[in-house]
Amino acid sequence: MAAILLAEDDDSMRRFLKKALERAGHSVIDAAQGDEALTELQLREFDLLLTDIVMPVMDGIELARRAAEIDPEMKIMFITGFAAVALNAANQAPEDAKVLSKPFHLKDLVYEVERVVAA
Repeated sequence: MAAILLAEDDDSMRRFLKKALERAGHSVIDAAQGDEALTELQLREFDLLLTDIVMPVMDGIELARRAAEIDPEMKIMFITGFAAVALNAANQAPEDAKVLSKPFHLKDLVYEVERVVAA
């Protein structure tokens, strides 16, 4: 079981992903924006940051950069419909972050989360 911080601005998607990950046995704290997720990162430890890239206030890439400063051991995984943005070296996303492109099947999400956490 992993402690996961889920940052996703789409309410229905966030609820859906949280429920799927909890059913797989993970503990999930969710945030609707990057700045809310950053606050959670400062309050507790997580095994994985699972974040959308495009969000208001603070995007997922900025959140991931700050998360890596707070906890360099925490795994980072992006979920996005804009994979090319995450893979662009100019945005300085953490190099070892995994990218899962939307749309994806929930079983694929759970599999990738478990694989990333175990690595």
